Amino acid sequence: MACEPQLSWVFLGGLPSILKVSIRNDASGQWLENSIRYSVGHADASRPGGEAVLAKLSEVLFIETLRRYIALLPREQTGWLARVRDPEVGKALALLHRKPAHPWTIAALANEVGLSRSVLAERFRRYLSETPIAYLTRWRLQLGAQMLKSTSSSVAQIAAEVGYESEPSFNRAFKREFGLPPARFRRQSKSARSSAVRHASTNGLRSAKR
Repeated sequence: MACEPQLSWVFLGGLPSILKVSIRNDASGQWLENSIRYSVGHADASRPGGEAVLAKLSEVLFIETLRRYIALLPREQTGWLARVRDPEVGKALALLHRKPAHPWTIAALANEVGLSRSVLAERFRRYLSETPIAYLTRWRLQLGAQMLKSTSSSVAQIAAEVGYESEPSFNRAFKREFGLPPARFRRQSKSARSSAVRHASTNGLRSAKR
């Protein structure tokens, strides 16, 4: 499996380099073992629909592994994954990720999840050492960075889509986060991608000649 590093930092940063979960300690683990055996022995990606089956099955197995890992985290654990386990904070996270461009305030978010502003802010700081609005700002900028790399939309269009009222305010926030303005970030990303493609093509030709 592969993922976009910038957009996945929120949960990848909370995972250990090696994650082990037991699937034989309870009856529900049987379907996991059967799924793994099926993916190894029966799902031929060359057959019609085989690639789609493997992709979806891999996603399900990964999600179930994360669920089991989160369930075993100690109560004092901090980080994004631990915060998802908190019902109200998990709901707040879902809202921020589902509607990042919404003009959220701490009061509006707290009202949606049924907590006071102070309690919601305290829980966020306990788990991730930042406020909900600071988290939202970083998430918007990560989304903006991904759009700069993967779309041809203008900087102004991207700024509006991720929740900024003006292009200059987006530019300032983006430069604080990434160290360079959006336009230069886009040029450097495209240049790096082109270099990687040329490098891969050269290696492929060399292999073919051998």
